[in-house]
Amino acid sequence: MSAPKANHYDAITAPVITEKATILSEQNQVVFRTPLTATKTEIKAAVEALFDVKVKAVNTLRVKGKTKRFRGIPGKRNDVKKAVVTLEEGETIDVTTGL
Repeated sequence: MSAPKANHYDAITAPVITEKATILSEQNQVVFRTPLTATKTEIKAAVEALFDVKVKAVNTLRVKGKTKRFRGIPGKRNDVKKAVVTLEEGETIDVTTGL
C-alpha cells in the first residue's frame, strides 16, 4: 500500500458516531463527516486508500445548519456534509480505533 496523500485526509474530516450510524454499521455501512466541497469519487478514493478496503457505493447528504440563539443573540450553526459509505461484502472499518 502506498503512503496516503494529504488530500485523502482532506476528503474525510471525522467519523460520525451516533446511534443511527451504529445501526448502519450492521449493514456494512460507515458514516463520515466531509467538507462541503468533497465529491463522491474523492471520498471513495480516500476511504479505499486510508482504510485499505473496497468501497461499493458512496451516498452524500448536506445538513443545513440550525438557527440558534446564544445569550439572546441569534446565530447559525455551520452546514455539514455527511457521506454514507457502503463497503463490499467481508470488508470492515473500526472507526473507534482511529487511523
